[in-house]
Amino acid sequence: MKMPEPDIGIINRRQEIADALRAIVPGEGVIVDEAELRPYESDGLTAYQTLPLIVVLPETVEQVAAVLKYCGKEGIKVVPRGAGTSLSGGALPLADGIMLGLGKFKKILEIDYDNRCARVQPGVTNLGITHAVMADGFYYAPDPSSQIACTIGGNVAENSGGVHSLKYGLTTNNLLGIEFVTIDGEIIRVGGKHLESEGYDLLGLMTGSEGLLGVVTEVTVRLLKAPDTARALLLGFETPEAAGECVAAIIGAGIIPGGMEMMDSPAINAAEDFVNAGYPRDAGALLIVELDGPEVEVDHLIEKVNEIAQANGSTYLRISQNEEERMNFWAGRKAAFPAVGRISPDYYCMDGTIPRSQISTVLSGMRELSEHYGLGVANVFHAGDGNLHPLIMYDANKPGELEKAEDFGADILKLCVKVGGVLTGEHGVGVEKRDLMGEMFTEDDLKQQQRVKCAFDPDHLLNPGKVFPTLHRCAEMGRMHIHKGKIPFPDIPRF
Repeated sequence: MKMPEPDIGIINRRQEIADALRAIVPGEGVIVDEAELRPYESDGLTAYQTLPLIVVLPETVEQVAAVLKYCGKEGIKVVPRGAGTSLSGGALPLADGIMLGLGKFKKILEIDYDNRCARVQPGVTNLGITHAVMADGFYYAPDPSSQIACTIGGNVAENSGGVHSLKYGLTTNNLLGIEFVTIDGEIIRVGGKHLESEGYDLLGLMTGSEGLLGVVTEVTVRLLKAPDTARALLLGFETPEAAGECVAAIIGAGIIPGGMEMMDSPAINAAEDFVNAGYPRDAGALLIVELDGPEVEVDHLIEKVNEIAQANGSTYLRISQNEEERMNFWAGRKAAFPAVGRISPDYYCMDGTIPRSQISTVLSGMRELSEHYGLGVANVFHAGDGNLHPLIMYDANKPGELEKAEDFGADILKLCVKVGGVLTGEHGVGVEKRDLMGEMFTEDDLKQQQRVKCAFDPDHLLNPGKVFPTLHRCAEMGRMHIHKGKIPFPDIPRF
């Protein structure tokens, strides 16, 4: 992984920049001490660390706007950061850039049950939204495994999903509006409480833009009424391939579970050791299928799913009998990542998406790759929508193992694309998948996407080095962008 060469001129201006930022964010909101910068040197992709030039922690939208305006004027790079739980390197800092932390934006501004929505600041945690409304019988549907820590602003940046996204959608399907700030310091509102928006779908464009287009400072999310009944089934199979066939058969029968997750044997046993969720240790694969709705409908669907599972060779069935047991079933799945961390010195969490019909093919391919690289892999993924999360196990203290793990992961993603899938489902591209974008897009595809970047950020100051393997300057792509009376990159010949 190669990041842009740092700008020594900017690094030499560190004190000047810090003083200017302190004039905007007074008190303890500007961090320059090396020891205090350490917590910001990485994100969830912890194999790489870089100390940011400066960290700034604004408390108001006006401060965010002033910081971005200053950086835009002075040509200073900016990396936005929420909770730092990104698993694709989306919040990795730059040695010559400031890190704009939004951890102080953690207020729930409004809960509007009449319109079934909530306005929140980007630093509110995903689970925090549900906790704020659950007493009144509502919840926020997208639920990443890191929901206790990840923030809604980061969810917007990465278009995060979760175990219930099969039925209720990703972040993009549960957003009504956002407020964001451009690199020019302009504060823009898109969408709102209304269900339809006029003009271009800028809300859709910003969702999943990974901090490359603007910094989100407020989010309006859709609230859902909690279902009358929710019950979960544990279904065991001898092989992951059999479980994969069952997934396709359930969806093919017209049944859309609230969630449908798969775990293979290494993940099952790691989670059971960690949580004691009651998983069958002798199963080669486990499906967790949650059905929700009116009680009579749930009872009927439980019977139908069990019939389909038996027809596809299921060897184990357990049905939750109460809410505590249902939550315990999910606790094992939600804890799968730290559980694998207990059995391996290090692990590399991948994220790719495939057609459901290709689950068996890709799982077989991953086993072959595991043997080729000599590294173990535990699989946990959102089976219903084909979003894979292979956990490649390695030891970073052994020379060459990190590189092998990365190559293994790259080959998994290439396989996903080969069978008709995509490079990511919810973790984003960041730096992890950046150099694989050519596997999925042509050069013309990538240039067209970068033209959108140029429209919002012509000087490429927002989260540079992420998403695009080769970042073309705006003038190289056949158009001139004059920004505040200045032409960027004046050294490039004009045609």
